[in-house]
Amino acid sequence: MPILPSITGPRDLDRLSPAQLNELAAEIRTFLIENVARTGGHLGPNLGVVELTIALHRVFSSPDDPIIFDTGHQSYVHKLLTGRQDFSELRSRGGLAGYPQRSESAHDVVESSHASSSLSWADGVSRALTATGRADRHVVAVVGDGALTGGMTWEALNNISDDNDRNLVIVVNDNGRSYAPTIGGMSRYLNRVRTAAAYRDLHHRSDRLFRSFGPFGRALFRGVRGGTHGFLSRFTNNAALYSNLDIKYLGPIDGHDIAALQETLRLAKGFGAPVIVHVITEKGRGYQPALDDDADQFHSVGRIDPKTGGSLAKSAGHAWTDVFADALVDVGSRHDDVIAMTAAMLRPTGLARFAERFPDRVYDVGIAEQHAVASAAGLAYGGLHPVVAIYATFMGRALDQVLMDVGLHRAGVTFVLDRAGVTGPDGPSHHGIWDLSMLQIVPGIRIAAPRDGTRLREVLEEAVTVDDAPTVIRYPKGAVPDDIPALERLHDGVDVLSRDETEDVLLIGIGPFASVALDVAQRLRAQGIGATVIDPRWAIPVQPSIVELAARHRLVITMEDGIRVGGIGTRVRQVLREAGIDTAVDELGVPDAYIDHASREQILEDAGLTAPRIAHDVVAQVLGRRVPMARQAGETGAIELPLNPNLR
Repeated sequence: MPILPSITGPRDLDRLSPAQLNELAAEIRTFLIENVARTGGHLGPNLGVVELTIALHRVFSSPDDPIIFDTGHQSYVHKLLTGRQDFSELRSRGGLAGYPQRSESAHDVVESSHASSSLSWADGVSRALTATGRADRHVVAVVGDGALTGGMTWEALNNISDDNDRNLVIVVNDNGRSYAPTIGGMSRYLNRVRTAAAYRDLHHRSDRLFRSFGPFGRALFRGVRGGTHGFLSRFTNNAALYSNLDIKYLGPIDGHDIAALQETLRLAKGFGAPVIVHVITEKGRGYQPALDDDADQFHSVGRIDPKTGGSLAKSAGHAWTDVFADALVDVGSRHDDVIAMTAAMLRPTGLARFAERFPDRVYDVGIAEQHAVASAAGLAYGGLHPVVAIYATFMGRALDQVLMDVGLHRAGVTFVLDRAGVTGPDGPSHHGIWDLSMLQIVPGIRIAAPRDGTRLREVLEEAVTVDDAPTVIRYPKGAVPDDIPALERLHDGVDVLSRDETEDVLLIGIGPFASVALDVAQRLRAQGIGATVIDPRWAIPVQPSIVELAARHRLVITMEDGIRVGGIGTRVRQVLREAGIDTAVDELGVPDAYIDHASREQILEDAGLTAPRIAHDVVAQVLGRRVPMARQAGETGAIELPLNPNLR
C-alpha cells in the first residue's frame, strides 16, 4: 500500500516508522519524476531535499513553526507533505504554483523566489514571535549554499548573531550548486568540507558515526557558547567559517539520512538560540539523467521522458538567449575591451559560449547582483566595457547601484536583460515587467528593446560602443520571431515598419509588440483608418522623429511588455507635452499588479494586449467613442526640428 496518498498533513508523518519514512522518500522521488516530467518545473532541486523536508516536518510543527524556503523552487516536497498532491496542472493557471504561495496553504510563508532573503525574513519573524509572547514557537529557514553568495544573507547573519535569545534554526542545504556549481571563496571552503575524509566517512557510514556523535557531541554543542561549532567540525576545521559569529554550528550532516537529520534538528530545536545546521545533499538525487546533466542537474526542465530525461517539448525555434549568446561572441571577437558578467547564471543567460571562447573575460559573481553592478562600474573605469547579463526580474535588486554607481559616474556598462516582460508559469516574482519603468529613471540611460534577432545583434553592437552612459537591452523569454524588415530607418535610428497615406494613428510597438502593432494596423486599414507603425529600437531616450510623427497623427498608441505605470508610453506622453504636442496618447501595457502563474498568452489576453482587442478600442477612439479620443481630421500639424535634446 503506497504511503504518500495517506499523507494529508505533516502530522501524518508522526505515525511512520523509520523504514516507512525511507519508503515514503522513495515514493516522493518517483512521484516527482513522473509528474514534473509531464508539466515541466524545478526537478533537480526537489529531488535533493526529499529526506531533509521529511525530517523538517517530523521535528517542527508547521505552520506554527514557520518554514521559510530560499529559494522556493525547492518546495515541491513541502507541498506534497502539506496536502497538495495534485501536480497535474503544476505552474499552469488554476494549478499549483511552482513556488510557495500563501493562497494555497497556511504552510507557505514567503512567496518571493529571489534568493538570499530568507534569513532576513526569519530574523524578522523570530523577533516578532519573541516580542509578542510566542517564544515557544520556532522559525526555520532553509537556505541553499548558492544563496550564501548573496550579501543579504550575511547582513542577516550579522543581526541574527547579535540577538541570541530566540528560537531560530538556519538549515544550509549545501549541494555545491545554485543553478550551476556555486562559485566564490565561500563555495571553495564548503567544497573542502564536503569532500573532507570526515564527511566521506559520515556519508558512507552515517548510522555508526552519528551514534558516536551521541552524548559527548551533544554536551559539547550545548555547553560552550560561541566557541563550539559542532563535533564534526573538529575534523573538518569548519569552525573557521563562523569563527567571528556568535552563533552555533552543527554539521556537516548527511542530508539523505532521515535519522541523522531528525536527531540533529531536534538538537537545534532544543538549543533555545539561533543555530546553523549544515546539511550536505545531492541535487538530482535518485534520478540518473539529472545526475548526468553537468550543466545544472535538471535544475529546471520542460516536458521530458521520465525514463530517459530527454526533452519532449516541440522545438520552438531559435531562442532569444541563443541569438544573444552568438552575438556576444561575435562582438567580443571584434572588441577586446568587452567582458561579460553574470550573477550565478552563466548558462541561463547565454554566457557559456563567450566563456568557452574567452575564458579570461567572464566574471560570475554568484547570487550578488548589487556587487556585480558596482563592480561593473569599476571595470568600466578601468577601461573595459562590461556586458552584465541578468534576468529582468532580478534587475531590481541592483537598482541603487545602477543609479548611483553606473549612472552617476557615466560608466559605459551594458545590461542585457533576459526573460523581460511577461514570462508565464513561474509567477509574480519571475515576471520581468518592472525594468522599463524602473530603469528609465536613471539620467542618461539608453534602453533598447529589439523586435527580432537582427535588431538584437544591431543594438548590442551599438551598445558596446557607448562609453559614457549605461545601456540596456531587454528581450523576452522564448523563441525569436522571424525578422521584420523596416520600410525605412529614420535619421535618429527609428524604424518605420508600415505606413498608409492617411496619417490617423501612430502605433509604437516596443520590442515584441512590433508584430502586434503591424497586426493592429492591418485591422485598422480594413476599417478605413490609416496607421503608421514604428519600432524605436532604442525606446529611451524618446527620439525627435517620434515627436514629429506624433504631431502629424490624430492619435498615438504605445504598446509595451511592461507595467503601464512609468513605462515607455508614459515617457512618450511627457515628451510630447514638453514639446507642445497635444496628440492624445494611449499607453498600453501590463497592469501594475502581481500577476499569478499562467501562460503568457493568457496573461496578455487578460491585459487586453491582443491585436483584435487593441484594434477594437482604437476604432472607438478614432470615432470619438472612447477616451483618449483622437483629434479631428485636419487638426494635426508638423513641428520644427531639431527639438531641444533636454526634452528627451
